[in-house]
Amino acid sequence: MFDVQTTIEQVQGFRVAGVHCGLKKEGKLDFALVVSDVPCTTAAVFTTSEVKAACVQVDMQRLEHAAHQIRAVAINTGSANACTGHAGIQNTHTTAQWVAEAVGCSEDQVLLLSTGVIGMHLPMDKIKQGVTDAGNKLGNNWEAAACAIMTTDTKPKYASIEVTKSNGDRYCIAGITKGAGMIAPNMATMLGVIVTDVAMPVDRAQHTLKSAVDVTYNRITVDGDMSTNDTVLLLANGVSGTALESPEDYAQFQEALTALCRYLAQSIVRDGEGATKFITINVTGALSDVDAQQIANTIANSPLVKTAFFGEDANWGRIMMAAGRAGVSLDADKLSLSIAAGETMDNALQLVRDGLPTDFAETDSTAIVRHESVSILLDCGLGDGAATVWTCDLSHDYVSINADYRT
Repeated sequence: MFDVQTTIEQVQGFRVAGVHCGLKKEGKLDFALVVSDVPCTTAAVFTTSEVKAACVQVDMQRLEHAAHQIRAVAINTGSANACTGHAGIQNTHTTAQWVAEAVGCSEDQVLLLSTGVIGMHLPMDKIKQGVTDAGNKLGNNWEAAACAIMTTDTKPKYASIEVTKSNGDRYCIAGITKGAGMIAPNMATMLGVIVTDVAMPVDRAQHTLKSAVDVTYNRITVDGDMSTNDTVLLLANGVSGTALESPEDYAQFQEALTALCRYLAQSIVRDGEGATKFITINVTGALSDVDAQQIANTIANSPLVKTAFFGEDANWGRIMMAAGRAGVSLDADKLSLSIAAGETMDNALQLVRDGLPTDFAETDSTAIVRHESVSILLDCGLGDGAATVWTCDLSHDYVSINADYRT
């Protein structure tokens, strides 16, 4: 078990900056740089959408041949640079060139992330100013960098973990992330940049990142919509002087990375657009883990389930309904459903047993769903498949935020 710190003191060999260059109004930070003093081993997980932003396309191509030498990541808000054609690709390359000049590396050592309105071209005069200003302010202000990548987020999201190996060597893993809406499993409208000062080869970095993302970032949903820009990066520069060598080292790193990704992913859900509740959905007893995750996702994305939680109505029938339409094999007579206050199933109240409602008191179930955090356990009674998904409720504010997003 690792203690996740809600601060980032220092990750050796990395410098960051968050600046205002006019992409947002009222002087808000809107452009960030993450720079390593030496080339990094880099891994990435990208959106599975068929409509990919220009930056995603360029980054995917770049990492095919330069995953061992990345030096910098630039993140802009205001424009997703998606559905922008050849001009969008060219603007991505131009931005990378400017960043390379600012930090002293080559263009193919720079990755780009964008977030904002789809179909809007990058305002290159402002982007150039952002690169210049951020390049001049590189330091250790991770909070500023986290603030600079926010869109509808209400708070910056960043954290770190310090790891001590069995031989006493220490290294740090830290990350910043953004996201509040257009969040769904299999990557969402969220960006994440994770850095570490331990050394490891590219293939192991990719394996550990994908494994961590599969059970964290890919287990969250706010509204069920997948984005064009979703990206999570892992950069390892080895400046701590220690490396991952033994199976025990890799297992320890995997555990720490997963813990950090879980914290960052859950922070996105907690800050979901208009959210008032954090909901943990556990599904057990499915025929497979894949089936369990599909059931959990269907429940988590159901507007009827989500609005019931917002209204503090313990309407268990909506949960059963959503499970039934998940498209996997179920036996209604074997389903059991319980709810609990908080983020565990301690002191749970069973609402359904063998497909039928129990003799529970409505006052008890209502009291549970009035808490800010609520957990659900649906046992399918068929096998060993299990999955957990985190979501939030659906409020009036979510509609207001998204109705006015471009205005």
